Amino acid sequence: MSQVNIGAVKEYLMGLQDHICRSLETLDGGAQFREDAWERPGGGGGRSRVLAEGRVFEQGGVGFSHVFGQNLPPSATAHRPDLAGRHWQAMGVSLVIHPRNPYVPTSHANVRIFIAEKPGAEPIWWFGGGFDLTPYYGFTEDAQHWHRTAKAACDPFGAEVYAKYKKWCDEYFFLKHRNEPRGIGGLFYDDLNEGGFERCFGLMRSVGDHYLKAYLPIVEQRMDMTYGERERDFQLYRRGRYVEFNLVFDRGTLFGLQSGGRTESILMSLPPLVKWRYNWHPEPGTPEAKLYDVFLKPQDWLA
Repeated sequence: MSQVNIGAVKEYLMGLQDHICRSLETLDGGAQFREDAWERPGGGGGRSRVLAEGRVFEQGGVGFSHVFGQNLPPSATAHRPDLAGRHWQAMGVSLVIHPRNPYVPTSHANVRIFIAEKPGAEPIWWFGGGFDLTPYYGFTEDAQHWHRTAKAACDPFGAEVYAKYKKWCDEYFFLKHRNEPRGIGGLFYDDLNEGGFERCFGLMRSVGDHYLKAYLPIVEQRMDMTYGERERDFQLYRRGRYVEFNLVFDRGTLFGLQSGGRTESILMSLPPLVKWRYNWHPEPGTPEAKLYDVFLKPQDWLA
């Protein structure tokens, strides 16, 4: 197994954060990211960047973190009991973008590496990440473009990779208590160390580099569409599902909170405004119902 080059990973991730922030600021044209550099008391730190009240993006957070510690939290050792008793470090870029226009979907992306070590033993390391899309009003051409780009990110690494990571994404971003997906999926992978460091690092870079290629054309196509209070109200209601998933199921959120991470950086993924409604269902035949009937059904968008 090839040796881990943590310096190269850090250089790539910090550059990725810079590139994504510059690109989103340019498209928004009305707001800039504010950066908070922070240190974690238990070890490490990061830089959190938040764009708020933009012309296109109501709120967006793009965070880089590199943290380490002596003992892993229960969320990690429950998933991988072989990690118990090892000191660890985790590094990644994570982002969530909440648009202003309800016809523009929310998007999420994350690329990361994790290493756990102890004297006299081989280090345990893996990459994880992916990206997924959460529309409020679905468009078939947007879903097809998103998944075509996701497939292009995977294709250099094997013909089976996209289908595997798409299925994993559909299964992971699923609200069990609602019995519904969070959105139309994309890519999700974890525990990746097959083929050695260079291959896995290459796949992580490809996923990171394809995020803007997948998202920006959709934003550009939808951001000037006319909408009213009905669409805005539905957007805020559906954002509640995003909050529920992040606080109940998301591994990254649970790991960050349980490992003593910076709360503001962990929760900057949450939308600035959201609504919940008791036992609400859309009227049959409406555009809102189409989201449930068509777009929140896992399917082969490239068929």
